[in-house]
Amino acid sequence: MQTAEIRRRWLDYFGERGHTVVPSASLVSDDPSLLFTVAGMVPFVPYLTGLVPAPFPRATSVQKCIRTNDIEEVGKTPRHGTFFQMNGNFSFGDYFKEGAIGYAWDLLTRSESDGGLGFDERDLWVTVYEDDDEAMNLWKNIAGLPEERIQRLGRDTNYWSTGQPGPAGPCSEIFFDRGPAYGRDGGPATDDDRYVEIWNLVFMQYAIDEVRSKTEFRIVGDLPNKNIDTGMGLERVAFLKQGVDNIYETDQLRAVIDVAQELSGHRYGANHDDDVRMRILADHVRSSLMLLSDGVTPSNEGRGYILRRLMRRSIRSIRLLGVDTATFPELFAASRDAMKASYPEVEHDYDRLSRIAFAEEDAFLRTLASGSTVLDVAVGKAKDAGGQTLPGDTAFLLHDTYGFPIDLTLEIAEEAGLAVDRGAFDKLMTEQRARAKADAKAKKTALADLSVYSDLRAQGETVFTGYDYLETESTILGIIVGGESVQKASAGDIAEVILAETALYPESGGQEADQGSIVGRGFDLEVLDVQRPVKGLISHRVQVRSGEVAVGDEATTLVDRDYRRGATQAHTATHLIHAALRQVLGPDAHQAGSYNRAGYMRLDFNWSQPLSAETRSEIEEISNDAIRQNHEVQTRIMPLDEARALGAMALFGEKYGETVRVVDIGGPWSLELCAGTHVSRSSEVGLIDLVSESSIGSTARRVESLVGADAFREFATERALVAQLTSSLKTPKDQLPDRISELVASLKAAERRIAEFEAQQLTQRVPALVQTARAVGSVRAVVENVGALKSADELRTLATTVRQQLGAEASVVALAGIVNEKPAVVVATNDAARKAGAKAGALAKVAAGVLGGGGGGKDDLAQGGGADVTRIGDALVAVSQALPA
Repeated sequence: MQTAEIRRRWLDYFGERGHTVVPSASLVSDDPSLLFTVAGMVPFVPYLTGLVPAPFPRATSVQKCIRTNDIEEVGKTPRHGTFFQMNGNFSFGDYFKEGAIGYAWDLLTRSESDGGLGFDERDLWVTVYEDDDEAMNLWKNIAGLPEERIQRLGRDTNYWSTGQPGPAGPCSEIFFDRGPAYGRDGGPATDDDRYVEIWNLVFMQYAIDEVRSKTEFRIVGDLPNKNIDTGMGLERVAFLKQGVDNIYETDQLRAVIDVAQELSGHRYGANHDDDVRMRILADHVRSSLMLLSDGVTPSNEGRGYILRRLMRRSIRSIRLLGVDTATFPELFAASRDAMKASYPEVEHDYDRLSRIAFAEEDAFLRTLASGSTVLDVAVGKAKDAGGQTLPGDTAFLLHDTYGFPIDLTLEIAEEAGLAVDRGAFDKLMTEQRARAKADAKAKKTALADLSVYSDLRAQGETVFTGYDYLETESTILGIIVGGESVQKASAGDIAEVILAETALYPESGGQEADQGSIVGRGFDLEVLDVQRPVKGLISHRVQVRSGEVAVGDEATTLVDRDYRRGATQAHTATHLIHAALRQVLGPDAHQAGSYNRAGYMRLDFNWSQPLSAETRSEIEEISNDAIRQNHEVQTRIMPLDEARALGAMALFGEKYGETVRVVDIGGPWSLELCAGTHVSRSSEVGLIDLVSESSIGSTARRVESLVGADAFREFATERALVAQLTSSLKTPKDQLPDRISELVASLKAAERRIAEFEAQQLTQRVPALVQTARAVGSVRAVVENVGALKSADELRTLATTVRQQLGAEASVVALAGIVNEKPAVVVATNDAARKAGAKAGALAKVAAGVLGGGGGGKDDLAQGGGADVTRIGDALVAVSQALPA
């Protein structure tokens, strides 16, 4: 049974039994404490915890998930994957244990011909929480399971909670017995690979507090509404139904392995290490494809870093299979074809996805080349010094700065006969992870406790009136100070204020929050920020300027009219520039992010090449022409499917509900899904000044523009600058470019003449230095202090020129001087001197050590420096003493 078919049967089964079929949420999680959606229940957490009223009594989904905490286990075990799909059915105060167990057993054991999954009852085992007699009896009565195939386990495996005070409850898990060939008898309690967990049923029925650990907490009592949260691992069921040994050999992953075999010439199943590499490749390519399809792009931080790591591990795996050339065109196409039945978007958007993936592969192949150079130098230094170990900090530098995988460093070092100081490397990695975890924990701590909003959200959604009004009368529903709900706030306090209605726009969709105030009888609040802490609720962060505000007070939200005007101009300008970009560059130039505030906007878009000055001018001209055309700007609310049918553009990575707001500028000129505020006609934007265009990654660019009055002020500033230049240079403005070019050319010519004169002066010093040559041991040596120089380059030029004048006889030149008030030394040796044992790098280190600094270089030319100019003479004496006898 194909994976897509299992997915379809799941959704059909629960959909036919009254469950609302909810499409998979994005892999990019709404939860600010999570980078990704890590479990099937994550999108339903607000409903399960009661923070947000559930819009349906029961639901089902097949949720895309990403987890990378066990990334090192991928390919080594039968069922570890970074991307996976979790089938879930959920009840919000509707059915409970009996319903959940009944549905699970029926779907699993119902025949395939009758729409079920066709598992043999004799192969299924069940675990329940050790004290859950109700679940034990239900399994006996509903499934007819004998008691010996129902095992009781403790809190560490069969009890669910968030790890914080709140809802919790026992679990019941269903396992498939793969048979004696895979391990010993004894059921799931043996914790053996023989028994594969395929379904987990969470009975969310208690409230807990005093949480000390996963297993240590106090059960307060029953929840007012008992919920069901279940999850069935789609990949696990697929590998069992397809009769293969692991998830990597299922239809959605095996296709990539097959291509890897063709590209590498290695046969899957012939060698364990090669098998692991092919499995890693299959998993990581699919995960990368799915992340790209949800709008994540490779970068050096956050989600983009995880994506980049997955892609680079993929490249590393195929290289270990002997393929050094680009392979993503073949591998990603195979993954696309395997996934498109379940996720058609990977085929529809493949041009965009593949362009980003291929560019990332090209960039990393170049990174590997540059990293190899750094590693080769480090290996050479270690061997020259007689060492047998590559320093751990070098391996960490390669990993952290160049993205050079540690296993590649280990392999190359081993080929050179060196070990890597893994202890030092691992210590640095541990320190880096600790910093990252501390940052993540701090963020999670700051954002995780949303329970303070629960009662407020239960009163209904905050009504946003700001599309139509700049003032709205309302009622103070709640006040929060320091994370705690309070009844009032006084002058000087900073608080969060929740109202039933507001005209103030909360930050979202790239648009900054409105500025304004909230006033009422006896109080005046300055609005500092406006956010949506939970879905449907708008919170105003305020400072009480005067008076005292209390829950229940009547209040009026007042939007700063000038700021809102500038914000609407900037947001509409974002749409105009996006449309102009696509007109000039084509449909592949798709928006990948934006930010706008009054007077300014920036837009990120998928593109891999810099824009020429002519292209930038054309985009700016098209945008301003749309302003002059005075297009009508209309907004409409409609179902998402209808909006897409009209051709409205949805932005990658954004999340949309079933009903969306469509912003239409001039009919077909620009049509996008957007919740931001806009002008009513394009002429109200006023003016767009595209001030910059830059790279923000190998496959993304950024344009920035000033808008409206800010754009006019920028042009006025430039006009004043031009006027100043025409006056100073006594040149008409239309001749300024030529005049400035002439001045630049004259300046460069003067600099060349000065450089030539200085070089002549330097050359004139060479004969006198050659005359100082004397025999020291087995070489002729020039060891002199040449005084103050402009740069270290001059010192190197003197040393190499003197070396040349000394001829083929074994010669060493060691010159010291003062550069920028600090001592510097350069040592140059010829071939005969090096054969006699004189190495420039070693001699430069001797001198630098005396000077209180460091130095080194190659055997023929090296330099050093220090801090104590009074020790230059001592340093030169030390060099003379270090020359070979």
